[in-house]
Amino acid sequence: MRRMLAAALLATTLGIPPVSAQPRPAQEEFVPVTDAETEQLPAAPLVMSAYAVAWLLIFMYLWSLGRRLSRVERELDELGQRGTPKGR
Repeated sequence: MRRMLAAALLATTLGIPPVSAQPRPAQEEFVPVTDAETEQLPAAPLVMSAYAVAWLLIFMYLWSLGRRLSRVERELDELGQRGTPKGR
């Protein structure tokens, strides 16, 4: 008896509906749901924005890579000019 009271108290605290003693009768055939509210999330804008962000990140990376490469080339040219003797 004590366990049943504790289980009922726990179930009401957690918001679990009580179990009925008799099971519901089985349906004979399929009954389609007609008045159900459905959430529809438009996928196209989300996909397009994800692709836009990905392409933007790729172009920013390539731009950064180009800047760093040109900086290294410039430094190599400066080092090449310093290392060349003036008499030659």
